[in-house]
Amino acid sequence: VQLVESGGGLVRPGGSLRLSCTTFGITFTHYHMSWFRRAPGDERELVARISREGHSSYYRDSVKGRFTISRDNAKNTVYLQMDNLILEDTATYYCHAQDTFQYWGQGTQVTVSS
Repeated sequence: VQLVESGGGLVRPGGSLRLSCTTFGITFTHYHMSWFRRAPGDERELVARISREGHSSYYRDSVKGRFTISRDNAKNTVYLQMDNLILEDTATYYCHAQDTFQYWGQGTQVTVSS
């Protein structure tokens, strides 16, 4: 099983990034998909989650209205569109797949800096 993330980088405050996570080796439609993040010195926290068919989603309060999670079940891929980024969004972002088992991606770095 592999979860391969991409799309991280360096962006200025107010900018945008789109993270992608493509999965291999799982039946993608069986899994709830999430994005977590961990900032230096902090614990890992849930950022957003989307249901198997994409009909429902959850966001932590600090990203509501700025981030959008989506999935393309035909491409086995989940996305996180991040707009109006702020300094506090700087972290390593991890893709997560949850069913009976759970799997993690390797992480992609997002740095928001002026």
